[in-house]
Amino acid sequence: MPFLRLSGRMERLASKVAEGSRLADVGTDHGYIPISLISRGQIRAAIAMDIGRGPLERAKEHIQAYGLDTYIKTRLSDGLSELAPGEADTVLIAGMGGALTARILENGGHCLGTVKELILQPQSEIFKVRAWLVRNGFVITEEDIVPDTGKYYPIIKAVHGSPPSMSRAELMYGRADLQKSPSVLHEYLQKELAKNRCIIENILAQTGQEGSLRIRELKENCGYICETITNLKQHLTESCP
Repeated sequence: MPFLRLSGRMERLASKVAEGSRLADVGTDHGYIPISLISRGQIRAAIAMDIGRGPLERAKEHIQAYGLDTYIKTRLSDGLSELAPGEADTVLIAGMGGALTARILENGGHCLGTVKELILQPQSEIFKVRAWLVRNGFVITEEDIVPDTGKYYPIIKAVHGSPPSMSRAELMYGRADLQKSPSVLHEYLQKELAKNRCIIENILAQTGQEGSLRIRELKENCGYICETITNLKQHLTESCP
């Protein structure tokens, strides 16, 4: 079989997985990340998990086609429900909304105690995932963001520890000093700021309601974005020799 090429987003996720670990890939879909990681010798075993029988069957077919069914097991599972304690060192959850990601983590208490690292790529409401990590004794050690097919995908890496408190801006957009792709984050934030301001202008043009709840929320978010941009610039200045 030819070497499996991952998309930019999936390759960045795969690069975060610790060498030699045992991976639980939640919502594995086609099983591409476990296949790629085993093929390159980065991990020693994996469990490809999915709630859907269809995706899991596709993953199983791909795993067998690459001759890796000795190293990668497939498992029908609602989130982490079928993962036993001690079976995985790394849990990867990608491509789901933030609320669902947080729910999966919340319901995974039976096995997360023995997991060494979490690699998370929520598609929305990312602040809910960061807030869950802080509340439940996980320290965010790395933030990243990758552009792929016109979209931006934030990535969070976390381990067990005593998490510091986080401001609302940090919960929304991450800590600047942990960001591995600051220029990409800056680009994303600038676009988000412009989008929010455009929405405010459109609402005002249509309703003239300066004090509406929606406008207050948008202006508040603009403030969080600006705060993150300021922190990002300050961190880049301090990190330069």
